[in-house]
Amino acid sequence: MYSIVAPELLSLEDVQLLAELSGCPNATKQDTCEQSRHSRYRTISGVCNNRLNPRWGAANTALVRWLPAEYEDGEGEPKGWNPDRLHHGFQLPPPRKVSREIIRSSCKWKDDDYSQLLVDWGQYIDHDITFTPQSISKSAFWTDTDCYQTCDNVHPCFPIKTDDSLCMPFHRSTADCYVSPGSDVQHALQRQQLNAITSYIDASLVYGHTPKLESFLRDLSGLSGKLAVNDQFKDAKGRPYLPFVAKTPSACRTFQQDDGIDCFSAGDGRVNEGLPLISLHTLWLREHNRIAEALKLINDHWSPEMIYQETRQIIGALHQIITMRDYVPKIIGPESFERFVGPYTGYDPAVDPSASNVFATAAFRFGHATISPVLHRLNQSFQEHEQFPHLRLYKTFFSPWRIVKEGGIEPIIRGLIGIAAPAASANKLLVEEVTEMLAVLDTLQHMDLASLNLQRGRDHGLPGYNEWREFCGLARIDTLENLKVVLQDGRVAEKILNMYKHLDNIDVWLGGLVENYLPDARTGPLFACLIGKQMKALRDGDRFWWEADGVFKQEQKDELLKGSLSRVICDNTDIQEVPFDSFRFGKFPNEYVSCASIPSINLEAWREEKSKDYDLCGSPTRIHNGDYIFTFNAQKVTALYSCYHGFMLEGAAEITCEKNEWHPEAPKCIGKRMCAHTAPPLSTAAWVLLLSLMHACTHPTTYTSPFQNSGCRRSRLQCLLKMRRLLLCWLLCENKFNNAKRDPLFTTLLLTSIVNVSYFRKQRLKSFTVEYSSAHAGQFWVILRLHRRSQKLAFNWKCERSSKKSDFFFFKKSELSITPCSVNVA
Repeated sequence: MYSIVAPELLSLEDVQLLAELSGCPNATKQDTCEQSRHSRYRTISGVCNNRLNPRWGAANTALVRWLPAEYEDGEGEPKGWNPDRLHHGFQLPPPRKVSREIIRSSCKWKDDDYSQLLVDWGQYIDHDITFTPQSISKSAFWTDTDCYQTCDNVHPCFPIKTDDSLCMPFHRSTADCYVSPGSDVQHALQRQQLNAITSYIDASLVYGHTPKLESFLRDLSGLSGKLAVNDQFKDAKGRPYLPFVAKTPSACRTFQQDDGIDCFSAGDGRVNEGLPLISLHTLWLREHNRIAEALKLINDHWSPEMIYQETRQIIGALHQIITMRDYVPKIIGPESFERFVGPYTGYDPAVDPSASNVFATAAFRFGHATISPVLHRLNQSFQEHEQFPHLRLYKTFFSPWRIVKEGGIEPIIRGLIGIAAPAASANKLLVEEVTEMLAVLDTLQHMDLASLNLQRGRDHGLPGYNEWREFCGLARIDTLENLKVVLQDGRVAEKILNMYKHLDNIDVWLGGLVENYLPDARTGPLFACLIGKQMKALRDGDRFWWEADGVFKQEQKDELLKGSLSRVICDNTDIQEVPFDSFRFGKFPNEYVSCASIPSINLEAWREEKSKDYDLCGSPTRIHNGDYIFTFNAQKVTALYSCYHGFMLEGAAEITCEKNEWHPEAPKCIGKRMCAHTAPPLSTAAWVLLLSLMHACTHPTTYTSPFQNSGCRRSRLQCLLKMRRLLLCWLLCENKFNNAKRDPLFTTLLLTSIVNVSYFRKQRLKSFTVEYSSAHAGQFWVILRLHRRSQKLAFNWKCERSSKKSDFFFFKKSELSITPCSVNVA
């Protein structure tokens, strides 16, 4: 028996601690978005881009739904979770079978119009918009079943069955934990997936999406506004490489024979997935530092923070221009671009720029069908490199050592611009390199990218292909003949119908992938629609879009339009001959031009003359562990201070130049008070569930409970309180969390969170005692003793796991003789 006493209810500080430990951001208050800093530069997490809806497009928010999720239980069970479940009268085909019989291809034909760089830019910019993390738990929540060993569907394990009665491990995507005040009941109770990074095209994959990561990637000690570089290795000309990850030795060493080369670090953690990704990340690291150095010379009165922020703003603008001007029209075609994206008319605060679930999970994965099985490495004559020959794709996964030891990024960049891209068709989709030999860091087993994509769509409950065609105003596919017309390949159409049995069962990723290309496009009509709609939202809903009013001066916009990926390559590599448009394939040397012919951005447009007030007051005081930027209010010069990650301001955040002096005195940055408590030994998923239920309970409306046979038809608050009790039961019952007994902080927070606050107030309770013990495996007793001023009440909660396959939980409050009810919370 173990007892602890909690003298008060869950405090605001406790809620904030829970949010921090769960990885869930606190709800942003609107008044915090009115600071001057948020008017000049975007935040690293994306919050406050939209002042009325601060979380729109921000990191760690849910992927938005353009159509409601279609879960098998209506709440969170993926399609295909229950093997006997019929969809339109038929079982869904196993993803691995679909992959092998329809998607897998042993060869590809070349696209003579576009270069390999078009393919790899798609992957690169996708990493700027979406990242859906998987559950971090390696085993099932209440059975301790290892997700790498089991072939059973038990959360978070959703394994992919293979032909040999085995399976590939698959972890479900992390669920979002935040419920916004305006959410409807269905949305609040359904499982929504998380986008861990900002949705905006903001170069977050260069700078990160959290203050902690941003600080790690910056060269704060150099006072130059630059990014940190690798302190061990440089290329032959002294150009920098990306820094290594903080924690070494890293997982990249398991993929190599050479010792000493760890994973590189960048704003996005997927940087090491392939050599083209590493090369593009390296280009933009160098470009940032090149521009920062130039801006420091042009504006010697700028602080390091201003140099960093202005450079970051320029880099973000170049990402936007290259993507929207040079990339997207080639993918969806000029006609679809005009229809779904159209000309820019200014920032619209009513547009939600958040990445949609269907875009992240299906539409923007179209590029997987254009992955090349070979990585080409070319010499200065754009022929196969003598020292560093071409590589099979599987030999390039998580291999940063090849950059350092095998000629730097130049051979790879030449291979991207000097080789024609693979082209996809209905009968030639994903190459065997990614369907049979895909490498994933946390497993030694080869994976199948096509199966992963299909399973991920089902995990997210994406509606089927026909539903999305209807969403886009396209005709539903009702007959085999209609499918043949859309695919322009009768044999593949017959294979798909034979596999799925019903046209409404076709997975949206597969359906969009096999559609015949639109004219001058590399996608069919469905993906052109979905990608176009998403790109328009990302542009129009971004207050810091490069064309928006007040972001850049007109002369700066004119200079930015001269920017190009070809120019970035010229400025940061030894390559001095490039195609004018690096996304278009041209033969060397006839269709290449000298770098001297590629327009450059004149950074003189960013020259900012010192104001008269600045000359009178001089430079503001520099502070340790922080810095300032200039703002201009009512024709006065103001220095706005901020602290680096891990520090907080003490004193006035703004000082103004008045009467030849800065008033008031500059603030200080002091270390934040670190929490004395250690993190509870729980997975993020457990905290996510707890937080989501706690948030949901704050908005009472009347609804009918989605739980079957629970008899719960009361106010929403009452029903969600019941759900919280179930959560307590679930957490304490399963063996994985038995170590909670050794953590009084966790137990206190958890149990105070499930106590009915109004009951405390009504009964004038002053404290409670928690006692619990384990009777035997699978059973847990929790005694919650509520203390009145004059007497004690004891509520005994019994929690045990049923032997039934469906993993039901039973609970009852014995002293009050509450009728036991059963709820499936598996």
